[in-house]
Amino acid sequence: MTYIITEPCIGTKDTSCVDVCPVDCIHPRTDEAEFEEEELLYVDPDECIDCGACEPACPVEAIFPDFDLPAEMEKYTAINADYFKK
Repeated sequence: MTYIITEPCIGTKDTSCVDVCPVDCIHPRTDEAEFEEEELLYVDPDECIDCGACEPACPVEAIFPDFDLPAEMEKYTAINADYFKK
């Protein structure tokens, strides 16, 4: 299992989730060059330890465990994974 960041993050990119992540698996961080270019944040599925700390930290409720992802947000699973294939 991993966590997926979805549509409500677009235009918000609140980094509260980044601040609470114990393994630094949410990117881009504000200190990374691509932060301004990306429209949302992404969870690295290979690094995520499924702790769940990010989910309650998100002020726009954009983060879901992959098994509880609303059907209309399923495309964000691939979008999150593709970010880390660059």
